[in-house]
Amino acid sequence: MTRTDDDPPEWAKERAREMMAAGDEEAADEPADAAESPDPDDERVPDVPVEAVEEAERLTRLAREAESAEPTPEIEQAAEQYRERRDALAAEYGYTVRVREEDDALVLYPDEWMDEGTVRLDRVEDTDRAVEVSLSGPGDADRYREVAAYNEAVAAAVAEREAAVHARTAETFATFMSNHYVRTVDDATPEMRAEFREEYLVRNGWPTDEQLDAVDESLSVIASVAADVEVADVDSA
Repeated sequence: MTRTDDDPPEWAKERAREMMAAGDEEAADEPADAAESPDPDDERVPDVPVEAVEEAERLTRLAREAESAEPTPEIEQAAEQYRERRDALAAEYGYTVRVREEDDALVLYPDEWMDEGTVRLDRVEDTDRAVEVSLSGPGDADRYREVAAYNEAVAAAVAEREAAVHARTAETFATFMSNHYVRTVDDATPEMRAEFREEYLVRNGWPTDEQLDAVDESLSVIASVAADVEVADVDSA
């Protein structure tokens, strides 16, 4: 039998009501702020952690401190090593380091902003991703002088009290800890001692065979003598 009016049958109305109710339940199940969820990129301000920025600043200041001394091939090499370590650290997080001369600031830019060493403004989608640190204020320079003075005092004390073989290694170890880690000789970790013993001393210390044979004993001697050297008694000037 064919219907001649426009009114749908009762079963169709009931089905329509069920479908509408189901749609309302699905909408209620969605998070209220789903449409306002932040873009994942909004979390990347900036991408480089604070610790890495602080280390980049420290290495930059150490490079400057080295260059402020009387120039020698060794000092120039040390300054260049600081900058290389800084740049490599920033690169781990996808950043490029620049020192902005006009306001003396260390700046870290995301790599995707760069084109052959120059920032492309058309690629800067969020300026907060860049990092700027003023280099004009106080920094690690004073800390470096204090540590270096203390390490030199320990090396001098070893030279006064111990055999020449230990004194020579103490001088090299003092330089290593001051320049590479800005840490006192008695604050060296096992990893730092291993790096000194296996790499730095061999390559940069021009050691004698006697030194190499006695290096472990020398490191123990240095730690023992350092225990008698008071930081407060060392003149960092």
